[in-house]
Amino acid sequence: MHHRALGTSGLSFAPIVLGCNVFGWTTDEATSLSLLSAFVERGFSCIDTADVYSTWVAGHRGGESEQMIGRWLKHGGQRDKIIIATKVGMQMPEGKGLSAPHILHSVEGSLKRLGTDYIDLYQAHIDDSATPFEETLEAFMQLLKSGKVRAIGASNFIAPRLAEALGVAKEKALAAFVSLQPNYSLVTRSLYEGELQRLCIRENLGVIPYYALAAGFLTGKYRKESDIKGRARTETIGRFFNPRGLQILSAMDKIAARLDASVAQIALAWVLAQPGITAPIVSATSLMQLDEILGAAEIALDADALDMLDKASA
Repeated sequence: MHHRALGTSGLSFAPIVLGCNVFGWTTDEATSLSLLSAFVERGFSCIDTADVYSTWVAGHRGGESEQMIGRWLKHGGQRDKIIIATKVGMQMPEGKGLSAPHILHSVEGSLKRLGTDYIDLYQAHIDDSATPFEETLEAFMQLLKSGKVRAIGASNFIAPRLAEALGVAKEKALAAFVSLQPNYSLVTRSLYEGELQRLCIRENLGVIPYYALAAGFLTGKYRKESDIKGRARTETIGRFFNPRGLQILSAMDKIAARLDASVAQIALAWVLAQPGITAPIVSATSLMQLDEILGAAEIALDADALDMLDKASA
């Protein structure tokens, strides 16, 4: 399987990243652990989590996803076979943001929960305009020098702010972000395409988009509003029920039938075919779903398919 490099980090992995946001939320522990094992057995390696997963679940404090990964490692999951990406910056019981004290405190919590002595990719989960980039990057640099972190990335940054962060790193000889995690899919193109995409390509940043299946809308499972009643992400999916969203599904149906693939596989193959993309982050709640998702790495969309999807999603 072809591995893709993550910017200048020296990290490279198969072109699907397993999103662990569902662990302990819509996926129980036994399923979560079996998903991790199956993912690695299939030759994939990069998993993405965050300290904040899953504070939105009643009774959770955050760190639940990291703890499950830690338990998987403890019960025989091989640390050297995986690339762990986690994040800092969202509201946790003890604070939020990208100040040096918060980063240095949070990393210890993540390392402890994960049961590891290093994080492969530590990401700023959101931009924090209240903290100067110099302070944030100095804290990250400290972690890189101590070996607690191997590379740093950004998530949810807009182009001017990402450019500013990269500029500060260069000017002050500090650690620089090697990756970006944007919200990007066939139904959500404008947040990444254009200025941000050009910046990532120009600066050789790895791009690992989340919501590549638009919270499940691009799996084709939800065709009308009534299909999503009572789902975990009703609000998110509901936003895509419009003429454009349905037009995209219709184009994907045709291509999926022609290529003997599933609709979800077409959505992921489209993301993988876009300039600058390293690998989409996708979560699965069952082994059957995981198999389907990983199959997307083998699908190459031809020019006709790409053109059809471009027009439908324009």
